[in-house]
Amino acid sequence: MKVLWTLLKVAAALVLVIPVSLIVLGVFGTVLGLAVMLLRVALIGLLAFGAFKLFARLMRGPAPRVEPRETPRLAQVDPYYQAAIKELDRDLA
Repeated sequence: MKVLWTLLKVAAALVLVIPVSLIVLGVFGTVLGLAVMLLRVALIGLLAFGAFKLFARLMRGPAPRVEPRETPRLAQVDPYYQAAIKELDRDLA
């Protein structure tokens, strides 16, 4: 009787475990398949982007050389401001 009860418990556990494991494996397989598909699409997109950039570079030629502009010289500080600073320094000393 004890053996029969143990077999009944094992059968009940298998009845519950097998469908749940199939569902989990199905979900895992779906997620894995989507990940592989997205990786392939990303790789194809990267290759297409590189081919487009290469084609554009070959058709346009080298990029034009940009000459740096000379920075304009700023005017000296306001002479009235300089006089005021000197006066303040004289008063504080």
